[in-house]
Amino acid sequence: MSYSQKTSSSMASLAIIATLFSAGLSFQPSHAHACGADTNCDILDNRHYRIRMPEGHDGKTPVGAIIYAHGYKGSAAGAMRNKSLAKAVSDLGLALIAVKSGGDDWLLPNAPSETPLEEQKEPEYFDAVIKDASERFAIDTSKLMMTGFSAGGMMTWTLACERSESFAGFAPMAGTFWSPTPQSCNTPPANVFHYHGTSDKIVPLKGRPIRNTSQGNVFTVLSMYTEQGGYEGENRTEPLNLKCQRALNNDGKVLELCLHEGGHQFKTQYIVRAWNELKALGAIK
Repeated sequence: MSYSQKTSSSMASLAIIATLFSAGLSFQPSHAHACGADTNCDILDNRHYRIRMPEGHDGKTPVGAIIYAHGYKGSAAGAMRNKSLAKAVSDLGLALIAVKSGGDDWLLPNAPSETPLEEQKEPEYFDAVIKDASERFAIDTSKLMMTGFSAGGMMTWTLACERSESFAGFAPMAGTFWSPTPQSCNTPPANVFHYHGTSDKIVPLKGRPIRNTSQGNVFTVLSMYTEQGGYEGENRTEPLNLKCQRALNNDGKVLELCLHEGGHQFKTQYIVRAWNELKALGAIK
């Protein structure tokens, strides 16, 4: 190719680019959607999350999301392989965001692996997940619910205490704080739906010793949260073979304990119920 031909070709390419820009088109960064249900979305400090948008989503319409925290030695990839969870969340018209601990477990206060510096990173990690997901995908951050199982339930309670204003509600399952449990929370009272098995031997309702620490007592946590949040009442219901006790505060926030007779169990229907309860309360428009 002669110099004149190369010049003509370059000019033609520039003309095409100029035409695209004049038509109002722009070039997106290559990482804009370079992650999803099967690929990690990388964020700060070598952390990541995964996300699955609802079936048939057009890529533009903002949707709410359920953020799910795995248990001990779990993963975001493993959560995404749970077909029941994926279908349930998609049927609600929501995105599923599966988060991942930095190691085998979440770094929480008083946990066996806890260090003073590391424990502060988890709330910041969730801040980064929400920010990144809303920038990459059509996520409505006013419609978020946090949930998790076992150690993920502990992570969920920690966020209810440290980041209550970032979520419409919380649905911890079979997990609470490590002992000693907090005497108070740093953010306002939230909508919390706690699910637990009365026969749970892995994370008993009253907790159990592990190495140099102990799991927290669920009833102690609920007592603290009830007093701080000003929750009152003992409305009792029995949905989904659960025995639930609900209290409300003056701001219309709900604190509910739902018990089943099983052991250390995860059920997607509890997540669905919690989301629908938030909608019924008007916490999600």
